[in-house]
Amino acid sequence: MNAKPNGMGNLDRVLTHAEIASICTDAVSGWRVDDKRVLVVIPDATRTCPLPLLFRLLYERLAPRVRSLSFLVALGTHPAMSDDELCRLVGITGGELRNVYPKAKLLNHLWKETGELVPVGSLKAAEVESITGGLFRMDVTVTCNRAVTENDFLLIAGPVFPHEVVGFSGGNKYLFPGIAGQEIIDFFHWLGAVITSPAVIGRKQTPVRAVVDRVAGFLTIERRAMCLVVKPGADSHGGEPGLAGLYFGSPESAWSAAAALSAKL
Repeated sequence: MNAKPNGMGNLDRVLTHAEIASICTDAVSGWRVDDKRVLVVIPDATRTCPLPLLFRLLYERLAPRVRSLSFLVALGTHPAMSDDELCRLVGITGGELRNVYPKAKLLNHLWKETGELVPVGSLKAAEVESITGGLFRMDVTVTCNRAVTENDFLLIAGPVFPHEVVGFSGGNKYLFPGIAGQEIIDFFHWLGAVITSPAVIGRKQTPVRAVVDRVAGFLTIERRAMCLVVKPGADSHGGEPGLAGLYFGSPESAWSAAAALSAKL
């Protein structure tokens, strides 16, 4: 799961549309998705990235091959979005969703509705104590959106930025806390708060990231990621934010490459 990532990144320019499209083609061509139910976890409107471009490119390459294609917004505890807001998030209208992208389902993560969650594992007190360096000793039950058990292939697609709770956003953070239940969401935020933001932000390896990657390993669904690095102040592709980097591979390796470039930018 931690193989070397693929993709491209630059410090001094944004990727062209052709380069982004080529990276998407390379990624999808290597995935075992034929006739499978594919779940794509994407950010909400609080994250900056050319999501409409990525949605179009992924749909064009996945829809002809897969049995179903769902896009689940990693809301965490953010408010659910209306149907119109979900369409705007990926840059389309309701009519286009029905007529141009009929295979795409746009879904909210409903973190408060227990019927939408499934248990996937638990962290035991001794392991929590070890990961957190003694800051916490408690059992943590881990639940996640039930879609992870109703699909065959999971793709995380979103940007990586410095983050005040985990160090750098992105990667498996889109799963936990992005599409998780309250207990692991609360633990994630309390741990970051106890460590404090100045000691966390902009660091790749933190106890919070260790927790995120550990609980992501509870999932049995095949996981891949496309991690984006947005170049500050750069616009391209019809006014959408410009990408300095785009990496694909396992969530851990793609995130690591993106976080390294994000740190330099």
